[in-house]
Amino acid sequence: MLLIRLLIGISVLIQVVVITYSHVSGYYAVQGWMQFASKLTIGSLLTFLGTLLLTYPNLLIIRFLNHHFPWNDRTIVRVTIQLLFVALIGSIVSVMMTSLAHLLSSYVEPLREVLINNALIFSVCNLMLMMILEGWIFFIERAKSRKTAEELEREMSDIRYEVLKTQINPHFMFNSLNVLSGLIEMDKQKAQRFISEFSQLYRYVLETIDQYVVTVEDELRFARSYMYLQQIRYGQHLRFSVELSGATTRLYLPPLSLQIVLENAIKHNLVSKDRPLSIAIFERDRNLVVRNTLQLKKSGAHTSGIGQLNLTKRYALISSKQPAFSIRTDCYEAKLPLLIEDTDESTDR
Repeated sequence: MLLIRLLIGISVLIQVVVITYSHVSGYYAVQGWMQFASKLTIGSLLTFLGTLLLTYPNLLIIRFLNHHFPWNDRTIVRVTIQLLFVALIGSIVSVMMTSLAHLLSSYVEPLREVLINNALIFSVCNLMLMMILEGWIFFIERAKSRKTAEELEREMSDIRYEVLKTQINPHFMFNSLNVLSGLIEMDKQKAQRFISEFSQLYRYVLETIDQYVVTVEDELRFARSYMYLQQIRYGQHLRFSVELSGATTRLYLPPLSLQIVLENAIKHNLVSKDRPLSIAIFERDRNLVVRNTLQLKKSGAHTSGIGQLNLTKRYALISSKQPAFSIRTDCYEAKLPLLIEDTDESTDR
C-alpha cells in the first residue's frame, strides 16, 4: 500500500511538471483549469500504469541483484547490469504505452519518431524510478532493522532479568551457605576453597549476563566451580566428567547455558549412595552434549521447563540453531549448538 501511494505521488508530480513545462514553453498551451485538470487526470492514470509496469520488474531486478550482486560486493558489475535492464525495461514499457496512447488519440508526428523519443524519455525516467526504489528499499530495510534491533533489545532485557532470577537460585544459595557453615567447623581449608569457588561463580553470573556469547572454555570454568559446590554437598554420589578438544573450547555458547542444564540434571534426578548421578560433557556433531543418567524423582515429571525455554530464547536471539533436549531409556541429553563468533552462525552484535 505504501508503494502504491508512492507511485501515485510520483505519477501526479511527473504530469504536473510535464504539463507546466509544455504550457510555459508553448509546446502545448493549456486552455483553462478544466483542461488542466482533465489532462492531469488522464496523464496521471497513464503515467501510473506506466510506473506500475516499470516498478515491478525493477523490484524483481533489485531483489535479484541484492542476492547475487550486493552493493558492498561487485558494485561495478551490479551497476552495469542495472543500467542495461533499466534501458531495456524502459524501452519495452515505452513501446506499450506509446502504442496505447496512439490508439486512443493518434499522434500528429510520425509514430516511429515518437517511439524513439519516448523510449529515451522512459529510459531516463526508469533510471530515476530505479534510484527512487533503491532509496525507498534502503529506507524501509533500515527502519525494519532498527525496529527489529529495538525489539530484540527489549526481549533480551526481559530474558536477562529472567536469567538472572534463575541463576541466583535462593535454594542453591541457602544450601551452599549451610554446607559452608558445616565446612568452617570441620575443614577450614576446604571452606576457604568453597568460598573462592562460590564467589567466582556469582562473579561470572554478573560479568556475563549482558553478553550474547562466551567461549566454551569460560563456560567450563564456571561449570567446574558450580559442580565443585554441588559435589561438596553430595560427595562421591555426584560424578562429573568433561571430554573436549582444545578446538571445541574456543567455540561459543550463550552464557550460563551449562548452569541451566547442570542444575536441571541435579534438581530432577535422585542423587544417593545407591543411585549415584553421573553427568558427562562431550562434543558431537558441532554440539556440546550434556548427558546425565536418568533416575527421576517422583516430582520430576512436573517440571515448568522455564530453564529450557530461557535457553531456547537466548539461542534464538543470536543464531538460527536451537538446543535440543531428549529423554532416552537410561539417560537424558541436552545438545547445545556450538557457535562461531563473527560468522553467519551468530548475529551481529
